Amino acid sequence: MSSPRRVPQERRGRTDLRLQLASACAAALLAFAVSGGAAAFTVTIPAGVLTGTLYLQIGVGNGGTFQGGNLATNATQNTETATVPASALGNGTAQAMTTNSSVTTSAYNGRTFCTVPGQLYIGAYYQVPVVALGWSSTASVRATVPAALSDASGDTISFSRISWTSSGIGDSGAEVFPAGTFAAGTTQAVGTLSQNQWGESCWAFSYANTTVPRAGTYSGIVLYTLSDP
Repeated sequence: MSSPRRVPQERRGRTDLRLQLASACAAALLAFAVSGGAAAFTVTIPAGVLTGTLYLQIGVGNGGTFQGGNLATNATQNTETATVPASALGNGTAQAMTTNSSVTTSAYNGRTFCTVPGQLYIGAYYQVPVVALGWSSTASVRATVPAALSDASGDTISFSRISWTSSGIGDSGAEVFPAGTFAAGTTQAVGTLSQNQWGESCWAFSYANTTVPRAGTYSGIVLYTLSDP
């Protein structure tokens, strides 16, 4: 019997970032849009039958679950915002962001896993055929990050001023999608999955409020890709 056909695949999700800085007597707004136990939540899932599958969800999905079925593509880009009081601009206190995503449950089994509006859900899996000849041992989620957010006047703020923590209800170990900081102008790995593994985390983003940029609305887009290899 011939081996299952290998079909190279990748899944993508976008994060749209916007930063609005008001004048000295007003507030500032940061926004961007982007699908237990002793360790983070990872699950060994059954091997595929004929071809491999990659699934990536940042924020809103389509309401299905891996166990219940019906996981599908959803092009929604969620947003995250942080309001910085004018009196606090550039004072070095990081500003927490909140999301407009309503997702609090796992796309694996529907249990409550994240809290909103403070956390953004990320879940993914890498499923290979029963006979996995030629398939990579891991799949990686990577973020393609522009050098800077920019406004209509050409002013910029480095993407390196945005970072995130990672957790999940019931988690106490290392996250499969760990905490990090955007590496401006690069493509960086933000998580790795083994063959036939599901993983998920809850990201909480913040803006490093260490400079006082010119007033304006700054924006940029981060592209997330899950690929093998």
